[in-house]
Amino acid sequence: MRIVTFIIFFTLIGCVPGKMKDGLASMEIHWEVVSNLEKEGCHARFIFINKSDSELNGENWTLYFNQANVMPQKKNNPFGEVSHINGDWFKFAPASDNFLLKPNDTLQFDYHYEDALIKNTDVPLGPYFVVNEDQADEKIFEAENFAAKAFSRPEQIHRSAKDFVPIPESEILYAENENITELNSDEFSPIIPSPYHFERLEGSLQLKGFVGLWVDKEFSNEKNYLQKALQDRFEVSTEFKKEAEADIRIVLSKLQNDTGSDEGYELSIDSNGISIKAQTKAGAFYAIQSLLALQIESPENGVGISFPNVKIKDHPRFDYRGFQLDVGRNFQTKETIKKTIDILAFYKMNTFLFYFTEDEGWRLEIEGLPELTEVGGQRQHTSMNEAALHPSYGSGPFAYKEGGHGSGFYTKDEFIEILKYANERHIKVIPEVNLPGHARAAIKSMEKRYEKYMEIGDEQEANRYRLIDPDDKSVYSSAQSFKDNVACVCRESIYRFYEKVIDVIIDYYDEAGVPLEYFHVGGDEVPDGPWTASPICDKLFEKTEGLEAENLHAYFFKRTVDILKERNLTVAGWEETALKKENDQIVVNKEFSGGSVVPYVWNNLWGAQDLGYKLANAGYPVVLCPVTNFYFDLAYDKHPEEPGLYWAGFVKTRNAYEYAPFNVFHTTYRNDSYYTPFDQESAFKNMERLTQKGAKNILGIQAQMWSETIKGPLMLEYYLFPKLLGFAESAWAKEREWESIDDTPLRNKKMNEGWNQMANSIGKNEMRKLDGIFGGFNYRIPPPGAKINNGFLFANTSYPGLEIRYTIDGSEPKPDSPLYTEPVKITNVQFKLRTFNSAGRGSRTTQPNNTNLNLAQ
Repeated sequence: MRIVTFIIFFTLIGCVPGKMKDGLASMEIHWEVVSNLEKEGCHARFIFINKSDSELNGENWTLYFNQANVMPQKKNNPFGEVSHINGDWFKFAPASDNFLLKPNDTLQFDYHYEDALIKNTDVPLGPYFVVNEDQADEKIFEAENFAAKAFSRPEQIHRSAKDFVPIPESEILYAENENITELNSDEFSPIIPSPYHFERLEGSLQLKGFVGLWVDKEFSNEKNYLQKALQDRFEVSTEFKKEAEADIRIVLSKLQNDTGSDEGYELSIDSNGISIKAQTKAGAFYAIQSLLALQIESPENGVGISFPNVKIKDHPRFDYRGFQLDVGRNFQTKETIKKTIDILAFYKMNTFLFYFTEDEGWRLEIEGLPELTEVGGQRQHTSMNEAALHPSYGSGPFAYKEGGHGSGFYTKDEFIEILKYANERHIKVIPEVNLPGHARAAIKSMEKRYEKYMEIGDEQEANRYRLIDPDDKSVYSSAQSFKDNVACVCRESIYRFYEKVIDVIIDYYDEAGVPLEYFHVGGDEVPDGPWTASPICDKLFEKTEGLEAENLHAYFFKRTVDILKERNLTVAGWEETALKKENDQIVVNKEFSGGSVVPYVWNNLWGAQDLGYKLANAGYPVVLCPVTNFYFDLAYDKHPEEPGLYWAGFVKTRNAYEYAPFNVFHTTYRNDSYYTPFDQESAFKNMERLTQKGAKNILGIQAQMWSETIKGPLMLEYYLFPKLLGFAESAWAKEREWESIDDTPLRNKKMNEGWNQMANSIGKNEMRKLDGIFGGFNYRIPPPGAKINNGFLFANTSYPGLEIRYTIDGSEPKPDSPLYTEPVKITNVQFKLRTFNSAGRGSRTTQPNNTNLNLAQ
């Protein structure tokens, strides 16, 4: 391993008087993973160092923190206990009689988690102290000196002894990049996603001064967009001219293509100017995106704009090209949402699934239910039973902390602004309100409302929208380890609540003048156990024949479907909404097939690789959202400095590109998150194939961005790019040749050729565009691969067009460090390498093995 050791410090400030605060504030707390490979699981360690002048004991204080979805094992430790509270909220409670630290003393506390922790994003986050909890003089303050030690040893980075994913050292990266070769600009598409038909012509077109514009009156919105884009991006002004005299002409025209899409267009650029033909507003808009993507270097005098001469006939492969963003777990501002919509439109996405309700946050103002954002829109220290949200993902003990991401919501006006902004860019915004699971924010908000009305003696109003059975003794744990996040579907008030929320959101769309076609109900990850000890549910069982806790989820969903049908809305939901339990088996529930319910299918692992096909063949219109390809919150790779989750493995840009929606068995290379070797042919032999009729039910594909580890816009952009580029190609471009090749060696050869073209397009074109467009994006720059052979250093990059810089003295490479152009002879030196883009922004550092040895003679 050549991973530089470092410590992440969280320097936070509290303000609490007294000796206890002084002692705790002076205490250094270090944390580390000792090993993931022990029989007991993940061996973790706290180290407490008393830096104060007074003795510190374990009386009357607790250390709270958030951490990845792991569960501590219950073992006796004389110094205290790490325990799980709820979700990702934990605490360390010192033993009052044994925890004792004299000045400058150190105490080591070892414990175990059931699951592995391998990344910097896995360390305890947002630590804070509570002194004299639940007493009149309770004090809360943030930890001042908390440090997490680096993950640097193999036993810290491997998830288990059966983890088949190699640590991405420089030699591994070099091997991954060996099939990448630099291509000439005429050997790959200048536009992502690639047009169906693209013809390069000789020469280019230069436009100077005022650009003459003629646009069919049908395309007034697209005209305004083009005018603003030319001015903002290229400082080019426009003036209206007659069609025959215009430099750019956008004409309403009947077009035909082989998919029957009405979003197609034709674009030609030659000495006569720029001609766009489209039969719909969306088609004209996508032609404009292709035009803007074709812009090449400005003329030599820097005045005007230059385009290559081309002829394009283009249309999308899928009508549904979606991106889902979770803002419930960590909030993103209105400005970030609008910037995201801009770049989605640029890459021809047409659907934005807006996920704004979760256990950890409710992010949309609902008129008439202010508690949803007063309570559900913020997180702070509280107790499990209070009508409030506890800290999550390091949000800390105080709501609306500066620089934090745990608190925030969109006002009605902001939401309407987002709807209008997306509509102008031909993006449908689908709202998602998740029930009955993932509902803790809604539950706690409505409990606050209940308390408010009970205080004034209005019990009827208090119960109008209540979401729990207060006498329910059911025990369960959700996928994210929540114990209280499932609403009571046996109360009529949950349906009043849902109708209220839906109707308000419909009103928002109406006020925005934006059509609402789909409403996403979530419906996923309801754990086993809810409603099993609910008196309210028991009464419902008594009067409803055949109803029991096991099928209450389906009962709730049916009523939800009826509510949405009454409002002429198509019901969208995660795959669970189209499944049911039958004889202890999960099977397709055909009750809702036929078009009124659209399942979004994410699971293509653990034997469920054919689940999407089963649903499509059964008559469900399906959106494919495979976790192995389109879950962008999964880390790019296993390196501890690479942020993200890994519960389903890792997702690279190539994974997003390398997906065959009509033959997923060709592009599914694993069956679990550990990449355990398996025989694809035998594993998939008896799985259901997509029928010709079922293929017509594949509406399209969608990429997901869950936000557990995403804090702010820069991290969002890092996770998003360049993965979105691979997804855009899969969503829009025509079927790639390799998708239907049964011969594995030939298919792999064609895949490599296709990915090589894509990699050149990303490195040479798209990254430069992303540096400037819409204010620029913080896309991921991959580290270089490197190896030493016969005394020479060899290096390569994932994306031709990026530069590799190196140093030989152990210092960090900079944009002006020596440029790698050919193998470098090494003698008693320590090489370090980084990849840089044209703007001078660099990747993380890599360091090949054995660089301290005298290998060159």
